[in-house]
Amino acid sequence: MTDRETSLLREFKAKLDKLIDLYLRVKRENQLLLEEQSQLKEQIRMLSISKDELIKKSDDLKFTKSLLSADEDSHAAKLKLNRIVREIDNCIALLNK
Repeated sequence: MTDRETSLLREFKAKLDKLIDLYLRVKRENQLLLEEQSQLKEQIRMLSISKDELIKKSDDLKFTKSLLSADEDSHAAKLKLNRIVREIDNCIALLNK
């Protein structure tokens, strides 16, 4: 082999070593990204479950609140009606005198 061929062969080996190192770094980075992707997918799944639970709780609270406010409204209406009936009774009592 001539000096030129030996030199070219050394350059080729150095470039090949660089290429292999680059490949290994990219492969490690790809593995890390795949692990991160998996973790993020799991986090998204857990957040979705949590969101669904919170929506259900919110709907339950809205329903409960609507029932409570309906009870309060009907109670207030009953009190007002009782007050009006008492006033009518007083008026009738005054007319009977």
